Amino acid sequence: MMTHAYAEAYLDTAMDVLGEAFDYAVNECGLDIDDFMMLFITTGIADAFEHGNPKFIAGHSGTELVMEIVSKAGLHMTFPPASGSFDCSPEYWSGWILAYYQWETGCSFRKLHDVVSMQDIRKLYSPLHEASEQKFVDTINAILQREKTSSRLQKQRKLLGYSQKELAEKTNVNLRTLQQYETGAKDLAKASFQTVVTLANALGCHAEDLIEPIG
Repeated sequence: MMTHAYAEAYLDTAMDVLGEAFDYAVNECGLDIDDFMMLFITTGIADAFEHGNPKFIAGHSGTELVMEIVSKAGLHMTFPPASGSFDCSPEYWSGWILAYYQWETGCSFRKLHDVVSMQDIRKLYSPLHEASEQKFVDTINAILQREKTSSRLQKQRKLLGYSQKELAEKTNVNLRTLQQYETGAKDLAKASFQTVVTLANALGCHAEDLIEPIG
């Protein structure tokens, strides 16, 4: 049975705080949703939040949380007055459901953000905001599972935003062959040195970064 970092009695408040924070940061302060997420993480406040520090999960409003994050990050900005209508936007939902997912699964905010961006989460608003929280958990878990089984080549390609077709055209590697390297149907380690180097150069990494570890 999953042991949660803080009692369920605090969960609704924590979800509301994080939802308000994302809404205020994006829609009132004009911050990019993923830039704010990185501030949340790098200031250490995300870690305190996920461990149930009462100062952050219940002691602040979302607006106050944003102010503390920005201040701790050493940024200087003027904070506009909060509009007070936080619970209808995709940004509010994104923070709200993010808090639930972290509490329910125990996955750190940092680990989740390494794989799923806040923009990706916001895109799930339309199909999932009226669904159960568990539906969101199942959806994100499926994404994380797919990522675990993705090859290094596929991860690097997606990181740079190339489609398989675009990368094939850029490197003159046959599209079907590229797909086989990504799925493991063909072993990239057995490809020609020039093929691996060409792919690595196109993807801005070293050749060894694309080769799967043995074992």
